[in-house]
Amino acid sequence: MMRLVLLRHAKSDWHSAAATDRERPLTSRGKREALRVGHRLARAGWIPDRVISSDATRALETWTRMAPAFGQPIELTTTRRLYDAGLGAIAEVLGQLPSEVSTVMAIGHNPGWEQAASDLAGVPVSLTTANAALLSRDDVPWRDAVQPGAWKLVSVVRPKEIGETDPASG
Repeated sequence: MMRLVLLRHAKSDWHSAAATDRERPLTSRGKREALRVGHRLARAGWIPDRVISSDATRALETWTRMAPAFGQPIELTTTRRLYDAGLGAIAEVLGQLPSEVSTVMAIGHNPGWEQAASDLAGVPVSLTTANAALLSRDDVPWRDAVQPGAWKLVSVVRPKEIGETDPASG
C-alpha cells in the first residue's frame, strides 16, 4: 500500500518583514499547529519514509516544527518545483522516488495542494493551513502513481479538530 500525505504549510505571517513571499515565516500559531499535526500523524502511524517540500521558508519551517513528533530522522528533499505547484509538478517530483519508499509527505501551498488532493481522491478536499490530506492506493511505481481518482482519501487532519488539549499536542 502506498501512502501520500499532502500537507499544506502551517499559518504564515503576512505582516513579517520578509522581502519576498517565498521568505514569509510561520506565525506562533503556525509553529504550534505544525507540531500538533505531526504528533497526530505519528500516533496514527502515518510516519513518512521521505519528505519532499517546497523551498519556501514557511514550508520548511512547518517541517522543522513537525519533525520531532516522528521521533526518528526522516530524509528531507527541498525543491522549488513545489512552490506554487499543482498536480503536474507533484507527479514529476514523486516520480523520482525509489520503490522502497511507501509513505511520502509532500509539503506545499494552495491553491495547488487543495486541487491536487481533490483530483487524486476524486472528491472535493479543503486544505486550510496545516491541514494534511491522507491518501492511499495500491502499489505501483511512483512514476505511475499520480493519477486522478486513483487514490482513496483516508482522512484530513486539521489542527482545529485536534485541539490544544490533545495529549499529543506537544
